Amino acid sequence: MGCSLIGGLIADGHHPDAITGSEPDSKKAANIAGEYGIQIASDNLQACEDAELIILAIKPQNLLGVVNEIRPSILKTKPLLVSIAAGIQVQSIQKVIGNDYPIVRVMPNTPALIQTGASALYANPDVNADQRTLAEEVMRAVGLTIWLEDESPIDTVTALSGSGPAYFFLVMECMQKAAIELGLSHQHARLLTLETAFGAAKMALESKSDVATLRQQVTSPGGTTEAALDVLIDQGQLESLFFDAMKKAKSRSEELAREFGKF
Repeated sequence: MGCSLIGGLIADGHHPDAITGSEPDSKKAANIAGEYGIQIASDNLQACEDAELIILAIKPQNLLGVVNEIRPSILKTKPLLVSIAAGIQVQSIQKVIGNDYPIVRVMPNTPALIQTGASALYANPDVNADQRTLAEEVMRAVGLTIWLEDESPIDTVTALSGSGPAYFFLVMECMQKAAIELGLSHQHARLLTLETAFGAAKMALESKSDVATLRQQVTSPGGTTEAALDVLIDQGQLESLFFDAMKKAKSRSEELAREFGKF
């Protein structure tokens, strides 16, 4: 995710010289520097020097340790901290730094790797208007952004857009397998599945109608689509199944927040 943000920022017009990264693996660090032309610091403290914004693209179990490491440096200049570590609440970071530090928590998703991500942002009260604009500018470089006025919905966002790409991959996987079993070649089943998914998403994005209306518009009474939807909706209880699945994902996100908050 860190590399996707670097690539997105550069593609959005930011000069590589304005970006500094920190990577403990020397081989990875060299590859990143070579691919993007950014500066790679020898350690986290050096990377934070004179920074206006610091993105904490760190595994959740390592984040609070890194924050504690850079604390002496960031307290001098007070750059904005943007955390994309899943499950780490703002209050957990504040316990390490202090309760008056500007922090933005972000829940991105993996399509950010191709600049089509969806990110939800939450800013604590210490983040000023300029810093909110800066955080949004960074995340918009890799896709759509929305602001949450309260942190608690992030668990629902995690269940929706954070985990959501996997749900769509599963649906596409099932459609492709079914098409192959019903007689299509692997290549044709794959291409038609992917283009159908892309086309449906593009129609939904560009249409003024909601997705329920779009579904109804392509469902002719007594036709093939209605026959298939009867199996999915009435027999398969797909709506209830998705609700239960996302509820489970949300609960797990809440559990992780409690676990990581113990650090």
